[in-house]
Amino acid sequence: MVKKLTKKEIELVMANFIVEGSLICFSPLGQGHIHDTFLVEIKTDEKIKKYTLQRINTRVFQEPELMMANWEKVAQHVNRKLIELEGEKTSKKSIRPVLTQSGQSYYRTPQGEYWRLYHYVDGCHTIETATTPEQAFEAGRAFGFFQKLIADLSPQELHETIPYFHHTPRRFERFLLAIEQASPERKARAADTISFALSRQSLVSLVTDGLSSGRLPVRVSHNDTKINNVLFDDETGKGICVIDLDTTMPGSPLYDFGDLVRTGTCAAAEDETDLDAVAMDMDLFEAVAEGYLSETADLLVEPERELLFMAGPLITFTIGLRFLTDYLEGDIYFKTKYPEHNLVRARTQFKLLHSMEKQQRQMQTVINCLLKILR
Repeated sequence: MVKKLTKKEIELVMANFIVEGSLICFSPLGQGHIHDTFLVEIKTDEKIKKYTLQRINTRVFQEPELMMANWEKVAQHVNRKLIELEGEKTSKKSIRPVLTQSGQSYYRTPQGEYWRLYHYVDGCHTIETATTPEQAFEAGRAFGFFQKLIADLSPQELHETIPYFHHTPRRFERFLLAIEQASPERKARAADTISFALSRQSLVSLVTDGLSSGRLPVRVSHNDTKINNVLFDDETGKGICVIDLDTTMPGSPLYDFGDLVRTGTCAAAEDETDLDAVAMDMDLFEAVAEGYLSETADLLVEPERELLFMAGPLITFTIGLRFLTDYLEGDIYFKTKYPEHNLVRARTQFKLLHSMEKQQRQMQTVINCLLKILR
């Protein structure tokens, strides 16, 4: 849970950023698993301005300076590319950080907390799941456009902020260790879920082998392409901006497309308890794929295109594995709302994976047809 803060504590943090006016109110914002995020409203002589304030989770991002260096570089690159493509009026299409009085993109408190602030994008909203093909298409297109914008940003310019973040073999190794070290009670409650994960070991090296051999290129990728990391315009419903650049670092577009499929093709929540409601919707899959490939079909190389249909199952398995591992380790990474929250999340992911497995041939057919049309 987000630690409750007083107005005075928020004011002390805000005083370190270049912001004019006085604090009116603040409230928790979003449903992120990692950082503490707040909507802050500031009154000036002319109007009320809104900002997004975040306290960075330094347990997850143990080198926040490196993460923020990536964040700055990517945001600047995206802003520059947008201006080249569309001119100066791009404020709704990119993240605009607010600097501190000393010119930094973050503030470190005497207690060692890290905070950052950026302009709130008004007139927009996020969604947790896609309920229409139009939403799924827009999410896919937004992340595809983001991939296009960062295509010429060298991976060597960015730090690896969370080592081996999508490295499924490493995740699987840690999962096996977690099984050995888990309490008997947790291990017993998760027995069926553990068995499911162990039976999918063939997925583990699907992308990492290609990256290590050079068959798949290492690219800068977002690495956290959940559908709730797209801002949708309130009036048009269009996906206009990609947010949460914390894990933008060297990776693969396959990871990004995979997480899009995971979060954009199922109407059930990530922690849905009714597993009968968890399934991949083929119409939503086609919409996500069409949106993403409308921007990236010519950008991707053939080995990447060949694996696109497996990207969803791989990332769904990997995320489910991470939830299960965290449960076995005692819930030390993801925020939880109740004792078995991570176990519920893992079961939901694995049910979604099972649904994808049953529709695998259709997924491949859809991808192949779209590539013929869009290339």
